[in-house]
Amino acid sequence: MKLKEIYDLIIKMGIEHDPRGTEAVQKQLAKEKKKIEEMKEEEKKEVDQDRLFNPYTDTRVLYGDPERQVKRILAGIDMEVGEVLLADRLGEKGRPVDLMMAHHPEGKATAGLYDVMHLQEDLLARLGVPINVAEGIMAGRIAEVRRGLLPLNHNRAVDAARLLDIPLLCCHTPADNMVTEFVQKKIDENNCETLGDIIKVLKEIPEYAEAVKTGAGPTIVVGSKERRAGKVFVDMTGGTSGSEDAYARLATAGVGTLVVMHISEKHRKEAEKNHVNVIIAGHMASDSLGMNLILDEIAKQGVEILTCSGLIRVQR
Repeated sequence: MKLKEIYDLIIKMGIEHDPRGTEAVQKQLAKEKKKIEEMKEEEKKEVDQDRLFNPYTDTRVLYGDPERQVKRILAGIDMEVGEVLLADRLGEKGRPVDLMMAHHPEGKATAGLYDVMHLQEDLLARLGVPINVAEGIMAGRIAEVRRGLLPLNHNRAVDAARLLDIPLLCCHTPADNMVTEFVQKKIDENNCETLGDIIKVLKEIPEYAEAVKTGAGPTIVVGSKERRAGKVFVDMTGGTSGSEDAYARLATAGVGTLVVMHISEKHRKEAEKNHVNVIIAGHMASDSLGMNLILDEIAKQGVEILTCSGLIRVQR
């Protein structure tokens, strides 16, 4: 496959499995296109043209010729300078890497991470939180994340990839969309009555079963195995953690249990205060599941997949 074809496939899968629905995503892209068209010529020079077709600012080709042929991918959760050197070393040992594919964003995709958080506003609205309230809840948190990203030296891995001429791509929200849909469907299909039932279902998924062996499997952090789950919301997409103010609204909207990749202590306390059960499914396992669902489609095209950096590879 060409690098461009892999990138296009990732975006296509992200949109098809976006929890907002394809129509809502296309509406967002149309708004973005109109906004860019109405800009002054000087402003247009600064616009990332990928925004015209890619709604996920945390997913980008960071280095590499779009026409470059890719026969072997080195995929991982975090692809930093060390992983770039690993890819170069693999080439020296006779296994040249044509593309490094990270899950977590690097480079300009890191700088754009805050922008995909608007997705969470629509998720809250779908659960019954008024959209004006959802936008108000998220506004401060999005601004906080944006400020937090400003001082980062986010181009280090991209610079290393450029110097060694190894293409680099990151696939964040599309993979998170995939795992969110997959896990929500599994839990819904099994009619989980208690938190213990949810844990059991999660452990039947190979990535989570493997994570149990390394002490990073599914864990209840608010509630107990005997607690009834109520309405279960799998919250694994939308850039990064949202606002702690959302838990009161989620409880009012009837959400009984959250299944998440990870949660800060501040957020955990807010969930507990509002009697919302929380299960941490596991960060690396969840990220691996989302990436695997995309990597499987790439592998079908004859591309060899090598994995590193915490990615638990399972083929389906």
